[in-house]
This record gives sequence, structure tokens and C-alpha cells, in this order.
Amino acid sequence: MNEITGDSRIITSNQVGLHEKLDEVVLKHLQHDFKKPYQTHTLEAFKEVEKWVEQQGKPIIFDSCCGVGESTYHIAKAHPEAIVLGMDKSADRLSKHAVDGEPLVTGSHDHLNANGSEDLDNYRLLQVNLNDFWRLAVEANWALSHHYLLYPNPWPKSKHLQRRWHGSAVFPSIIKLGGQLDLRSNWFTYVEEFQRALQLANVESKTEIYSAEQAITPFERKYWASGQQSLRLTCDL
Repeated sequence: MNEITGDSRIITSNQVGLHEKLDEVVLKHLQHDFKKPYQTHTLEAFKEVEKWVEQQGKPIIFDSCCGVGESTYHIAKAHPEAIVLGMDKSADRLSKHAVDGEPLVTGSHDHLNANGSEDLDNYRLLQVNLNDFWRLAVEANWALSHHYLLYPNPWPKSKHLQRRWHGSAVFPSIIKLGGQLDLRSNWFTYVEEFQRALQLANVESKTEIYSAEQAITPFERKYWASGQQSLRLTCDL
């Protein structure tokens, strides 16, 4: 998990600059298929939500690593023309789905293929393993209009490079899914490494300091309140 200092969630790392093995690891994953077997619960979740996606026939947006799904709600509200899938591996986080402090989903399993918002019906929250779900979406020939990776766990220890999304074997699937990618983190090295990984895949991107009047994730709110900045990467995949 993130190493934090005090209550401000400042990330500390034993790594200085881009990881020395970043290029080697990314190129290896770009050249070899990821063939790990799918976990049953993610395969079942995909098959179930696939029916809903096909029925809607609308542009698809992923909010990956969505945590409590607050960002999913706001993204769905900003994109009424699309359907949004908010995904996280933690059932506990998803069960706390709320907007502005008000719970939208109650119960331990209601988050699966459901939202609970009275004013929005264009999003679903899923407890899945993204290593599997992204690959299944690629196999199903899904093409995303947008893909949000808002404050994913940066795994700041140097030895955990391959647990970062850009250092993982599933990184090529992120590229294959396409769409407008929006990645944000308060650990700038994470974003800079992601940009280098995209460059190795011949994808151009840009980074900028990001701020907004309204935070759309609990992490974003905490970081900004403690005086930390967010670095944002955007690109067209």
C-alpha cells in the first residue's frame, strides 16, 4: 500500500526518479501476451455486465480503481450520453459508495451491477480484478470513449514496479482499450513513469498540474486540503 506521512497522505519512496528497469519491464510486456487464467468472480461479473452494456448501445467509459465510486457518479453525471463502469477490487470500499457524504448504496453486495442513485441510471459499480476485466473487455472488442485512472495505488517502493499499472503485464490492454485516458496522482514519479511507458508504446501524452473547483474523489479532496498538488496525464489512445 502507499507509504504515508502523518494525516496528509504524503507518499514517500526509496526510489529517486524513474525506475532504472522501467524501459526493460515495459518493453517485455509490450512484446509478450499476458495469459494468466481469469478469476471466476471477475469472469462472472464481466458476463453479467456485458449484457447491460450491449443493451445500452452507448459509448463506454471506465472509471478504474474507483474506490467508493464517488468519481464514477460524477463522471456519469458529466457524460449522460455514455455508460460508466466504476471498478475496484475492494468490496468494502464499494459498499461505502456515497456522494457528498450521503450513501447511495447500502448493504455488502448491492454494489455489484447496481448504483442506487435516484437521478442517474447510466453507471454501474463492479467488484473485479482489473488485470482480468481489462483483458476480457479487449477480447470482447470493447472500444472506450474515456478511461479514468484517478489516484491508483502508486506502489512507491522500488521493488514494486511491476505492481504499478504501467509496469504490469496488463499495461498493453490499457492501450488496446483506447479512448481518452485521464490519469492523476499526487506522486509525480508515477505519472512520469506512465508517460514514459506510453512513449515506449508510441503513444504521445501530456502532463499538467491539475486542480478544479470540485474534487471528485476522497483522495483528491484530502490531497488538496493538505496542500499537495495533483499531476494529470492525458492522451488519446
